[in-house]
Amino acid sequence: MMKLSVLVAAAMLSAGVAQAQSAGQDMKDAGHDTAQGTKTAAKDTGHAVKTGAKDTAHGTKVAAKDTAHGTKVAAKDTAHGTKVGAKDTAHGTKVAAKDTGHAVKTGADKTADGTKDVAHKVEGKPKSN
Repeated sequence: MMKLSVLVAAAMLSAGVAQAQSAGQDMKDAGHDTAQGTKTAAKDTGHAVKTGAKDTAHGTKVAAKDTAHGTKVAAKDTAHGTKVGAKDTAHGTKVAAKDTGHAVKTGADKTADGTKDVAHKVEGKPKSN
């Protein structure tokens, strides 16, 4: 009987050792799984940051290009408007000067004619045409 009890005790002891080894292995596996999960999450986060930075850089580049184009167009339009405005102003000044010169000449002619008429009236001569 003693052999049987020793045999039963040995079987129980080896089952306990097997369970202890299994629990240790489970802990080791869980640690490995956690490390792998952390590594994968870090890798995915790094990829997301890289992609986001790349997209932001592209957007900034496009915005800068569009802004430069808009500035060029605005400068071109402003220069054209200034040129046209200056040309119109010069033309208006010439026309006004010409009209003023004509009005002065006409006024001077009428004044001279009027003066002659008054002088003739004073002298008693007929009106000149």
